[in-house]
Amino acid sequence: MKVLLVNGSPHKEGCTFTALCTVSDTLNQNGIDTDMFWIGNRPLSGCIACRKCREKNCCVFQDVVNDFLELAGDYDGFIFGTPVHWGGASGAITSFLDRAFYADLNGGGKRFYLKPAAAVISARRAGTTAAWDQMNKYFGLMQMPIITSRYWNMVHGTTPEEVREDRKGIQTMEILGHNMAYFLKCRDIGSKLLPLPPQMSVVYTNFIR
Repeated sequence: MKVLLVNGSPHKEGCTFTALCTVSDTLNQNGIDTDMFWIGNRPLSGCIACRKCREKNCCVFQDVVNDFLELAGDYDGFIFGTPVHWGGASGAITSFLDRAFYADLNGGGKRFYLKPAAAVISARRAGTTAAWDQMNKYFGLMQMPIITSRYWNMVHGTTPEEVREDRKGIQTMEILGHNMAYFLKCRDIGSKLLPLPPQMSVVYTNFIR
């Protein structure tokens, strides 16, 4: 079993990375392999609703989003990290997830179906719970079980050193790693005993019908 940790910060080895590393170390202690994926700091376009992903099973823009989609099917779980920008998740990670998840959903890729996910949020001060709520909405739409910790999945600090001094935050990351590992092992056992839930065709409605 292995988990992909996605660093959605423009800083490759900053505060978000530091929090993700703590989760990664804990997963490794539980026998779960991990890899880190950085979305980079180049501008990322949002989804333009061209729906070409229905044909391609990937995004029409060839960039880091498709690099991620090529890898995602090989992983059993995901941790997505983001800093807080303007009281919410960063624009880069939201553009990234908008396109990655929409392309998978429209293309029928099922790279994420029933695979556990968690969000990790880093901030200097405020906006953490709003960003956490925002990130969890993606997982709910993709039918990904959301893994939690003893507290909301957040760390505080303006530097990696300050994050490491956030004892509550670091412990929260450790518990998150243990919980993710436990869920993955339960899922592995359960998948050998039970069939997947029945698949239903999608019903599309609007608010007047």
